[in-house]
Amino acid sequence: MKEIHEIVDTIICGDCLEVLKDFPEDKVNLIVTSPPYADNRKKTYGGIPIKKYVDWFLPISKELQRVLEPKGSFILNIKERAVNGERGTYVYDLVLSMRKQGWLWVEDYVWHKKNTYPGKWSNRFRDVWEHCYHFTKSKKFAMYQEAVMVPVGKWARKRLAKLSETDKRRNESKTLSGFGKNVSNWVNRRHVYPDNVLYLATVCSNKNHSATFPIDLPKWFIRLFTKKDDIVLDPFIGSGTTALAALELGRHYIGIELMKQYCQLALDRIQSFHQKNGYSFGLPNTKEERLDDIRLEQT
Repeated sequence: MKEIHEIVDTIICGDCLEVLKDFPEDKVNLIVTSPPYADNRKKTYGGIPIKKYVDWFLPISKELQRVLEPKGSFILNIKERAVNGERGTYVYDLVLSMRKQGWLWVEDYVWHKKNTYPGKWSNRFRDVWEHCYHFTKSKKFAMYQEAVMVPVGKWARKRLAKLSETDKRRNESKTLSGFGKNVSNWVNRRHVYPDNVLYLATVCSNKNHSATFPIDLPKWFIRLFTKKDDIVLDPFIGSGTTALAALELGRHYIGIELMKQYCQLALDRIQSFHQKNGYSFGLPNTKEERLDDIRLEQT
């Protein structure tokens, strides 16, 4: 079993299930990842069959549960496919199976891809969003909501200029839903909490990787669920986007990747980041040392 200082700020090339078994318990503050989707990326990751996907992922999620600290969070970016004219259910099956495994399913954030190209299908429209499932080990988890607050918006100027009597107290919804609001709470506020839909552009260039997500996606969750010097793990690091997001925000990273060419790509991007910014926080081992580790993981 390795000590945490031996694996922070490293990219490890190997099967994440086997690599994770050598990690210490309860040390990672946040896990953000997008694993291979079912039957996708066959040329690079082999393509996990839909019917076998849950069984394939559950041993991995069990190890992730072990290494995550008690107040940590796990963000899983994944999307179900349409097959033979019908939406698949493997993602929902996975979520329910993870709950049985002991995970708490706290929230389902939505990544709205605001710059997707139009498309045409006979029985549906183009997908412009993906799930970002939020899992935790306990009901009391670390969350820094102020770090992701957004401007209150232009609506406030006119709406709050003249308040009615009902605006000055909690006004219960007439639909008997139990929802209520006190509009006067927003007076003089410049920022408010966001909703659970993230409007982010897709990646313009794929960095020579078949399935990258925009760096702003992991950055948003890193701001929300970690503080500086915390540890962020991506067990399917790909081209290293999550590691770069962690570095930009002053967090430590750990990346695991099966494909050697992507390990090298992630290392190159991290090295370029350090050369551009001229500081050593989160600096990985030299390329030669890391390639020795990569070869060791693959033997």
